Amino acid sequence: MIAVENTNGHWTVTINRPDKANALTEDMLGQLRDAALTARQDPELRVFVLTGAGDRVFCAGADMSSTDDMHRFTRAPVWTEMSHAIATLPCLSIAALNGTLAGGGFAAALACDIRICTPHSHFFYPVLKRGFLPQPADVRRLADLIGTARAKMILMAGQKLSATEALSCGLTDAILPLAGFPEKIASLSADAMAATPAQIAAINRLFTPGLTASDLADCYAAAYDNNKDALKRLSNS
Repeated sequence: MIAVENTNGHWTVTINRPDKANALTEDMLGQLRDAALTARQDPELRVFVLTGAGDRVFCAGADMSSTDDMHRFTRAPVWTEMSHAIATLPCLSIAALNGTLAGGGFAAALACDIRICTPHSHFFYPVLKRGFLPQPADVRRLADLIGTARAKMILMAGQKLSATEALSCGLTDAILPLAGFPEKIASLSADAMAATPAQIAAINRLFTPGLTASDLADCYAAAYDNNKDALKRLSNS
């Protein structure tokens, strides 16, 4: 239910369960995590694209029918493992939201660097009405991205955002028809695909909070001298 393609370091991972609105089971979360961990080991890794199958829904969140204990499922470590594996990739990551994003689906999309969506996409995270807590990493990333007040509007006031509203607050970075996704992804990926993995990993590390002098030295060594030990440290940080 998770399809993976890799072309010269350009990875595309697709949530492929359109008959169930691409809702996530625990096994699917593990597959997403493993796809990101496998991509991290690719010496040619430059771009990681996450998308969904179909033309209406990117991901409806957790599959409510996949377990009798949703409280256990929503607290499962694999949620954090999956989003962390994507968020710490040493490359450019793009969430190509082919439709509506709901609930736990935010975990994967918020872990990406860039998000694009279709005009009919909607964004909502209805945890209160379902009696669940959101993933802590989702709360932090959402607030960092759009501000605490807007994050609470989604998580605590239960507001659903349209694609236009999501663009205006920075939740998505572009709106375009699904047919235009391949061209947009190619455009966003062009510079990264023309660079070395070391250059990309070095720039990516500069965005990480808590950059030390040693980290900066590794960035220069990897990007300028193609130092493989420095690149390994950057890729695993």
